[in-house]
Amino acid sequence: MPLEDELSDILKKARNGQQRSVADVARASGLSEVEVSELERGQSPRNRDQVQSIAGALGLRPDQLAQVAEGWTPKALSPSVAHVETILGSIGGYEVKGYIVHDRGEAVIVDTAYNAGAMLAKLAERKLRLKGICLTHGHSDHADGIDAILKAHPVPVYLGPEDLDLLSWRPSAEVLHVPKQDGLLQVGGLRLRCMPTPGHTPGGICYRLEQAGEPLCFVGDTLFAGSIGRSNPAGLYQTHLDSVRKRVLALSSDTRLFPGHGPATTVQEELLHNPFAT
Repeated sequence: MPLEDELSDILKKARNGQQRSVADVARASGLSEVEVSELERGQSPRNRDQVQSIAGALGLRPDQLAQVAEGWTPKALSPSVAHVETILGSIGGYEVKGYIVHDRGEAVIVDTAYNAGAMLAKLAERKLRLKGICLTHGHSDHADGIDAILKAHPVPVYLGPEDLDLLSWRPSAEVLHVPKQDGLLQVGGLRLRCMPTPGHTPGGICYRLEQAGEPLCFVGDTLFAGSIGRSNPAGLYQTHLDSVRKRVLALSSDTRLFPGHGPATTVQEELLHNPFAT
């Protein structure tokens, strides 16, 4: 599976997050404004030196940015993961992923994948009792459809309170729950632990699934393989980097990371290859 972000996406996210102009980056990198603009528009770099120069100007890891530009992708993980069903959706042709975590007949949804119908169908097919909806953030491609799911399954909805205004449809106050740092949701014999990771949005949350020998984390748009989501608003860029570096990538190296877009990856792969990591 190709990466969610290409070189051009990474450059724009880093520059916009730092609220710098093309001219600023050109001066810091020694490249011309035309070169910087061309790279941001998706033109292939002339050579590795050009990529490393702009990486240094943007505070990105030069070798890792060059690897992404040269076609690196994470090692493929097994498509079958015990206790997890991946649900695919599409918004304007843009693929988005949500997940159903289940054990012993119980389940929670992690993001709706903009596909409530598929979520409900999978719950019915497996005869699962839904215990909650865990939203990594409030953007529509991850949260729309909660109204349809709640009609069939009146369960708590977990969302960082700073993201409430992002929802296109807001559940009642009785239904909404604020995930607490290290708070636990029990799903059969599994434990899903909440980990606030603001940056992509003010109220971003990642959810760690704790199971013997197979740690994994649902990271939404906090991190993509080889990149991160867009910091929104841009003023959250440093907060976003702290969430990625000090929380997500501080997990054990064998932790599998399941994002909202693009391929799954691992902490180890991202420490080695993500330009935003340290």
